Amino acid sequence: MTSNFIYFDNSATTKPYKEVVDSFVKVSTDYFGNPSSLHRIGGEAEKLLSKGRKQIAEQLAVKPSEIIFTSGGTESNNLAVKGAALMHRNRGNHIITSAVEHASIKEPYKQLQELGFEVTILPVDDEGRVSVRELANAISDQTILVSVMHVNNEVGTIQPIEQIGALLTSYPKVLFHVDHIQGVGKVPLNLQKSHVDLCSFSGHKFHGLKGTGLLYVREGVTLSPLLTGGSQERKYRSGTENVAGAVALAKALRLTLENMDEQVPRILKLKETIIRGIQDIEEIVVHTPAVNSAPHIINFSVKGFKAEVFVHALEEKDIYVSTTSACSSKKKAGSSTLTAMGVPEEIAGSAIRISLSHENTIEEANFVVDAIKETVNKLREVMK
Repeated sequence: MTSNFIYFDNSATTKPYKEVVDSFVKVSTDYFGNPSSLHRIGGEAEKLLSKGRKQIAEQLAVKPSEIIFTSGGTESNNLAVKGAALMHRNRGNHIITSAVEHASIKEPYKQLQELGFEVTILPVDDEGRVSVRELANAISDQTILVSVMHVNNEVGTIQPIEQIGALLTSYPKVLFHVDHIQGVGKVPLNLQKSHVDLCSFSGHKFHGLKGTGLLYVREGVTLSPLLTGGSQERKYRSGTENVAGAVALAKALRLTLENMDEQVPRILKLKETIIRGIQDIEEIVVHTPAVNSAPHIINFSVKGFKAEVFVHALEEKDIYVSTTSACSSKKKAGSSTLTAMGVPEEIAGSAIRISLSHENTIEEANFVVDAIKETVNKLREVMK
C-alpha cells in the first residue's frame, strides 16, 4: 500500500494534483485583481482568465467562447437544463431525461414539471442503459431538450451518447445536454462527433478543486441565466469570476487528458482485479456491467447486510468506499439507479460503490479484495 489508508471513493471526489493547488495559490496571491477592473492589476487577471478558457477549449476541441465557467457539476447541470427549457419554452414544453440521472438533473426536471413542462423519464435496461429507440419514440413536436448522462455515477454504465446525438440531428429544435462529470479522463467523449449542444464538467472529479466547473455551450445555443446582475461569462453567470479556480481547472483538465492513455489501462486492471476477486463470494452481486462500463467504478451488493454497516466495517480497516452517490449517501433511501435497473429493493439497499483513480495500486486492490472477503465472513458469523 502507498499510504496508511486506501481511498476508493474517487467518484465522490478526487485528491487534487499538487500542480493544481500550487497554481491556485499563486494566482490567488499574485493575480488577485478583479478581471472586470480597468486598471493593470485587473487586466492581468483578465488575461489569465482568458488564457485558462483558451486552454480548456483546446483540450476539448471547441471554441473559447463556448466555455462558461461555473462552480461545479450541479450548477452546470442546472444552468443547462433550466436555462435551455426556460429560454426555449415558446418552441415547446416537452423535455426528456433518463431514470438513472444524478440528482442535479432529476431535481431541476421536477422543478420544471411544476412550472408546467411535460417530462418524460426514459426507463433503462438491467444494465442501466437507455434505449435509443425508446428515446426516438418519446420525441414529439413539443420536445425541446434531452438530457442523458455519459457515465452513470453509481454503477459506471456508459450511455450511447454518440447514437443519441446522431438521432437528434433529425430534430433541430431539440437541444442535447450531456452530464460528462464522471466520464472526464476515463471515457472519451467527442463533443462535435456526438452532436452535443451542452455538456457539464466538475473539476473535483478529475483532480481539480471543489467549487470549479464548466458548461460547454455550443455556438448558437442560447440559455436563460440562473444568476443575473452583471455581464460575466457571456451574461450566463453574473458575479466576479474565480480566476484562480479557472486557471486550476484548466491545469487539472490538461494533466488528466494528457495522461489518460497511460492511466486508464492501469485503472481498468485494478477494476478487473477487484471484480475477479469478489464475484465468487456467495453473498455478492456485481451490478456494474461487464462491458460498456467506465474503468473506475465498481458497484456491488452484499446480500443480507446493510450498506452502511459494510462501509464502516471496511473503514475500520482504513479502507474508504461509499454506498450510493456522495450527494445521496446520507439519505436512507436505496439507490434509485439500481431500482430503475430492476434490482430488488433489499439487494439495492446493500449496494457498495468502489471508485478508483490512477493513484491507486494493485497492492491496494488485492488488499481490499481480502478485506471484503474477511468482512463478509465476519458479518456472516455475526448474523448466525
